[in-house]
Amino acid sequence: MTTSMTFGCVALDCPDPYRLAGFYGRLLGWEVKAGHGPDDEWVTLVNPDGGADLSFQRDPDYRPSTWPSNELPQMLHLDFDVQDLEAEHERALALGARLLDDGPETFRVYADPDGHPFCLCAC
Repeated sequence: MTTSMTFGCVALDCPDPYRLAGFYGRLLGWEVKAGHGPDDEWVTLVNPDGGADLSFQRDPDYRPSTWPSNELPQMLHLDFDVQDLEAEHERALALGARLLDDGPETFRVYADPDGHPFCLCAC
């Protein structure tokens, strides 16, 4: 089957799109899309490899996931492949991530500054 559809982005709800885009921009080394600024309702990080972008949408009523509790379950999580798990672990924490689970040997689970779960994977 053929389609003209392509995968454009993943969008995360958050209280401050520009601030959260800054966190992920520093984590990934990606840039905010030209013309997007601190007061915008929608801010996009452009994938420099040409794949799907990462976007952030203002939601003034946003409530973070309580994962691993299911009180407010995660709706999705992001996985990032890394070569050096220890180095990227330290960098993620320094940027403001919060460690949620470091039990697995080949990956670690974190929350970004707004509570969205993400993983660093050296699988």
